[in-house]
Amino acid sequence: MAKLIEHLALTLAFFSRIPLPKTLGSRISHNAKLGEAAYLFPITGLIIALPIAFVWYFSSLYLPSKLAAGLAIGTSLLITGGLHEDGFADCADGLGATPDKTKAMEIMRDSRIGTYGTLTLILSVGLRWAALATLSPLIGIFAILISHSSARSIMTIAMRFSNYAREDGLGRQASKISSSNFILSMVIAFIIAIIFGSFAGIMAITLATLTAWLFLKRLEQRIGGYTGDGLGAMQQIAEITILIFLAGAWS
Repeated sequence: MAKLIEHLALTLAFFSRIPLPKTLGSRISHNAKLGEAAYLFPITGLIIALPIAFVWYFSSLYLPSKLAAGLAIGTSLLITGGLHEDGFADCADGLGATPDKTKAMEIMRDSRIGTYGTLTLILSVGLRWAALATLSPLIGIFAILISHSSARSIMTIAMRFSNYAREDGLGRQASKISSSNFILSMVIAFIIAIIFGSFAGIMAITLATLTAWLFLKRLEQRIGGYTGDGLGAMQQIAEITILIFLAGAWS
């Protein structure tokens, strides 16, 4: 139980800006590794999704759906600090600017945003915003819970089956997880998708897994593996795919 609490605290601290109680934060040891807590990625995503779903539901009762969706996306950015969006934009800048591996990875590390990154952010926010706005208040809650939990679990595909492309970097904390952690993470994600989405949930996470895997193959082709930015891009691609699919299935 102590290890479970430590892993949950670690994933919440890494994936969100939610202030942890001192009693919980103190459970994280100095040598704790994010990869060992990968089985909790979908649970962490579900926890992150709860306040987003709350804002979405109650704002959609009193505001037009487009405004409610915007508030929900904004809440997501506040909670996560735009962690995954930043990685997605960095990947777009690096992969879009040059075919050279070394230069692409240098651009990804640059904190400045370029044209490709800007356009990617506009599309990422815009597509999620538009997809959520098509859903009813209650159905939108289910879509938010499924997309946030599943998208973080899907990142474990790279962590299990691919190689970390840098000598250092934030993503190295999550490199190479065990088969049991990967399987448990995906099983939990599918269970959540079934509970809240039934057949549509299963199809959404399956399609999102495929699209994220195809992006991973592209990363491997271009830079020889994944990076922390690559994981963020996979999360965003999966979340966007799930919301678009569910919008089509449920609206």
